[in-house]
Amino acid sequence: MRTPFVIRFLAATGRRGWIALGLFALATFVLLPVAHLWLPIGHPLHVSNYAITLGGKVMCYAIVAVAMDLVWGLGGILSLGHGLFFALGGYAFGMYLMRGIGRDGVYHSSLPDFMVFLDWKELPWYWQGTDHFLYAVLLVLVVPALLAFVFGFFAFRSRIKGVYFSIITQALTFAFMLLFFRNETGFGGNNGFTDFRRILGYSVTAPGTRAALFALTALMLMFTLVLGRYLATSKFGRVLAAIRDAESRAMFLGYNPLWYKLFIWTLSAMLCAVAGALYVPQVGIINPSEMSPANSIEIAIWVAVGGRGTLIGPALGAFLVNLSKSWFTVAVPEYWLFFLGLLFVLVTLFLPQGIVGLWQRLRRRGMP
Repeated sequence: MRTPFVIRFLAATGRRGWIALGLFALATFVLLPVAHLWLPIGHPLHVSNYAITLGGKVMCYAIVAVAMDLVWGLGGILSLGHGLFFALGGYAFGMYLMRGIGRDGVYHSSLPDFMVFLDWKELPWYWQGTDHFLYAVLLVLVVPALLAFVFGFFAFRSRIKGVYFSIITQALTFAFMLLFFRNETGFGGNNGFTDFRRILGYSVTAPGTRAALFALTALMLMFTLVLGRYLATSKFGRVLAAIRDAESRAMFLGYNPLWYKLFIWTLSAMLCAVAGALYVPQVGIINPSEMSPANSIEIAIWVAVGGRGTLIGPALGAFLVNLSKSWFTVAVPEYWLFFLGLLFVLVTLFLPQGIVGLWQRLRRRGMP
């Protein structure tokens, strides 16, 4: 008799994992929102708007890092284009947020302000329906998934892999960035989308809305980690790891690498898109710079720093790098890129398994 799916899904995380997730949930669902909403600003335990926004933003990055680890750590597919899927999810939900401004914009028009400024007379066909929340959520999931599926199908069917696949994904991201920079595409050009006002009728900048988005992002991060753990410990994960380590041998045993790679690639793209959709209302802007090839390279750095193939490691790497970035860009902004480059070199040379790998080695040495 087969074990029910729900039980197998819950068991994949393990006891320690669920304890860690429970503590994380307590902090992100209860302690931090309460400290943000109920404690007065002068209170020493008050959590500011800046801290809540920064925490939500970094958790969005952590979701992207875990999604990247699914394809790179589990599948051995190094993508340098995941920033594209993140940005597409942000743009898809940003369209809904722009429509939510209504006539409260600068020009008091039913069209977004940038369209009025560029002398657009009506909404483009691909903007139709974006004033509905559920349709926007559907766009967030379907558009990146469709692009990833089509691109991945032809790439994996042609057995493109290694550095060639990485270069192609970066070229794809760069091409979309150039496309979105153009004003005539209808996505705000260089400025992108900003000045959001409402989400589901609630003010985007209201403390309660910020706390809700923060908690929702934390929930999505937890789901991504549990899903990744389930896939890694399932038969699918074992086959994908076999394809990663010896693709020809897996094919000889009767497994078709195309569909395994395509599934994890498309799923990873969808997770990145959801992270982008959660990122936009919290940060308040989305523009083509999110598709910059440098951003996609930085995602790979998060995974390498935390520990590729460990799932929790990339999330920790995203927290470490981005919190460091927030401090460096304020204290010594001219040295941030030098620090990031040095960090990547040191990790590559001395910590090939990242922070999690170092922790595991220290634990083994401490054992009697």
